[in-house]
Amino acid sequence: MEKDYKITIGIEVHAELNTKTKAYCKCENNIKENANRNICPTCMGLPGALPYFNEEVLKKAIKLGLATKSTIARETKFDRKNYFYPDLAKGYQISQADKPIAENGVLEIEMEDGKTREIRIERIHMEEDTAKLNYDNFGRGTLIDFNRGGIPLVEIVSKPDIHSIKEALIYLETLRKLLIYLEIAECKMEEGGFRADVNISVSNTDTLRTKSRNKKYEFI
Repeated sequence: MEKDYKITIGIEVHAELNTKTKAYCKCENNIKENANRNICPTCMGLPGALPYFNEEVLKKAIKLGLATKSTIARETKFDRKNYFYPDLAKGYQISQADKPIAENGVLEIEMEDGKTREIRIERIHMEEDTAKLNYDNFGRGTLIDFNRGGIPLVEIVSKPDIHSIKEALIYLETLRKLLIYLEIAECKMEEGGFRADVNISVSNTDTLRTKSRNKKYEFI
């Protein structure tokens, strides 16, 4: 009976871009600095502080779109993704919703037997990272480091074309190598520079329903 069930996987990858400055301000893109050194009124979401877009973010997102044979948008825009959480000082994340920079791409992966498969890319969009929460092991509270807040990300969303854990790993390895080769991102997983949300469906039908999400961050 177990053989009647099929696993279907879609993956959302967040990769931190290796730009010199953050996405919407002139602060240095460096999370290794002492806590809260690379911050400004824009990073902190202070009243009256306006974002200033880093054009290098756009160039790197387009480069990735071209490398994955995606359709590059002639017109794109940013949106506010509203939610309240301590690691997001503004109360919203600057992201892209209905007009991402790239759509309908494909990433070719090579399986262990030498055969190739194409995993469709639903969309690629630009957004900013959140700050980093540092939890106190002794229960005395939580500290927030805003050095990471505002660092540029690309999010790569695949179609549900993956049907095994091995395929998922090969897809992630292939995408990571591509990002590094194109000098878009360093993809240092131990620093959270390459993270994946893995959406898994296990069913004995071909109908996909509500997704179950298993988040994996630094280590994949």
